[in-house]
Amino acid sequence: QVQLVESGGGLVQAGGSLRLSCAASGRTFANYAMGWFRQAPGKMREFVAAISWNGGRTDYEGSVKGRFIISRDNTKNTVSLQMNSLKPEDTAVYYCAADRVTKSAPRISTDAYGYWGQGTQVTVSS
Repeated sequence: QVQLVESGGGLVQAGGSLRLSCAASGRTFANYAMGWFRQAPGKMREFVAAISWNGGRTDYEGSVKGRFIISRDNTKNTVSLQMNSLKPEDTAVYYCAADRVTKSAPRISTDAYGYWGQGTQVTVSS
């Protein structure tokens, strides 16, 4: 069993920054790639960013590239998403997810992830 708990969401003005964190427990965190996804009202859940099991590779959705940074600390079992230059279209519930298999590269499909957090709301006002 894996537990993922997100924190750090909130309300911010356009152009501002937020840092999301995800704390993992229940299995060897360091062996698994991690991802961040988001879901806006009425829309499908979409990929935002992912990081490989050892932090050596990252991948980003096009609209967040250059603004968001994903990182992980395997000594603390945490993964973070630093979000800068936020836009109203970034408004969504953000979810942390853990890959189904060990030692994979960062993956963008929701099907690749077997464990999900409860989500944290990010609202960007214009």
